[in-house]
Amino acid sequence: MRPSKRLITLVFILAAVSIFIGLTLPDGAGMVVMIWGGAVLFGLVDLLMTPSAKTFDLNADLVETGFTGANAPLNLSIRAKKNSLPAYLEMRLHHGTEITPTPAAQVLFNAPGTKQHQMSWPLGLRERGQSKLTRLSVRFQSRFGLFEMLPSWPLDLNIDIVANIAPVLNGEIHTQMLPLLDGLKDMNLRGEGSEFHQLREFQIGMDPRSIDWKRSARMRNMVARETRAERNHQIIICLDSGHLMGEHIDQLSKLDHAINASLSLAWAGGIGGDNVGFYNFDSRPQTFIPPRPGKRAFGHIQRHSAVLQQDTAETNHTLGLTRLASHLSRRSLVVVFSDFVDSTSAELLVENLSVMTRKHLVLYVALRDPDLQAIAHPDHASMAAVSEAVSARQILREREAVLDKLQRLGILCLDTHPKHLTASLISRYIDIKAQERI
Repeated sequence: MRPSKRLITLVFILAAVSIFIGLTLPDGAGMVVMIWGGAVLFGLVDLLMTPSAKTFDLNADLVETGFTGANAPLNLSIRAKKNSLPAYLEMRLHHGTEITPTPAAQVLFNAPGTKQHQMSWPLGLRERGQSKLTRLSVRFQSRFGLFEMLPSWPLDLNIDIVANIAPVLNGEIHTQMLPLLDGLKDMNLRGEGSEFHQLREFQIGMDPRSIDWKRSARMRNMVARETRAERNHQIIICLDSGHLMGEHIDQLSKLDHAINASLSLAWAGGIGGDNVGFYNFDSRPQTFIPPRPGKRAFGHIQRHSAVLQQDTAETNHTLGLTRLASHLSRRSLVVVFSDFVDSTSAELLVENLSVMTRKHLVLYVALRDPDLQAIAHPDHASMAAVSEAVSARQILREREAVLDKLQRLGILCLDTHPKHLTASLISRYIDIKAQERI
C-alpha cells in the first residue's frame, strides 16, 4: 500500500489551510486538529471499505512447452470471494529474461458488481531454455482513491522454450516435399533423377530420350523409362554459433533462426530418404552428430540444439570447417549457416568454403537484416540519416560482393529474410535433389 496522488494533493491542501489558519486565527489550533482528525478518519474509512487482497482468488495456467518466436498464452482468472472486483486493476509479471509479455502490463476495467474476470495474456518466447514466472503484482485504488493497493501473489510456473518446429508439426514441410516424393514434378525435365523407378507407356510430350528401345522392340510398343531422384544422400547441417550469430532480427537471434530452419531441413531430409548429420562450431570445433536416416536424425539434432548456446568469441572458420572436412569421407550436401560483417572478416570463410566445395556441394545460408535495409533507404533527409545511409549501403555492397564471389567459386548461396528462411531452404533442397547435384 502507498499513498495515491489524490491523497498527496489532499495533504498539501490541508497543510496550506493549516498554515493559513495559524497565521490568521490565534485560537485556531482546535480547528486544525479537527481538520487533520477528519482527514485521518476519512482515510481509515477508505481502507475499511476497500476489498482486501486476501479476498481475491487467483488461478494461473501456463503451457509446459513453447516455441521460440511464438507466443504462449498465460490464462489468468481472478475472483472476488466477497463483494466485487475493483473497477481498475493493473497487473505486472515477474519473469525470466527469455520471456517478453505483450503488453508489459495488463489493465482490466471491471463493471460495477463484477465478481470474476478471466483473461489470456500472450507471452513472447525469445530465447531457448527454461524460463519461470515467479510473481504476479497487482495495483488498484482504494474505495475513495486515497491509497494504491499493491498486493502480489507468488507463481511457480515453468516453461521449456525449444526451437520452433511448427512447420514440422502442422505438415507444412511434408506438403512442400510432396512434389518430389509423389512424382508431381514434370517428368520430362532433364536431370530430374537417375534412379530407375518404373516402365510406362510412352505418351506424346514425353522426352524421346526416355524411350527404352530394347524393351519397346520386345513388347512391340513404345515404352519409356521413368526415373526418380536418388535417395540416401548425405546432408550435413553446419551451424556457426559464434558471437555474430547473436544479433537479433525480428526479436530472435540469428542462431535461433538458423536452428529453426535446421530442424525443418532435418525433417525434410528424413522424409526425402537422406541421411542427415549435424555439426556446430564457434571459436573451436564443437559437437559432430554422424548422419542418420529418417526421424532418428531429427530427434538427435533436436535434443542437441535445445542446449546449444552462443559463444561470445569470434568464430574460427578455418579450424571449424577443417575439422568438419576430416569427418566426411563421402560426398555430401553441406549446409553452412554463418555470418560476416564485411569482406575482410569474410576472407577466411570464403577460403575454407572454396576448399570444401572441391569434394562436397556447399550451400551457404545468410540472413538479411531488414533494419540495415531501412537505414540504407531513409524516409527523411538529415545529416545523421545520410551518414548512416552511406555506411549501410557500403556494408550491403560488400555483402553482395562476398556472396557473388562465393557463387563464382561454385558455392550455392541463399540470402533471405528470416521469416522466409525455412520455406526457401526447403525449396532449395528440393531443387538440389531434383537436379541430382549431390
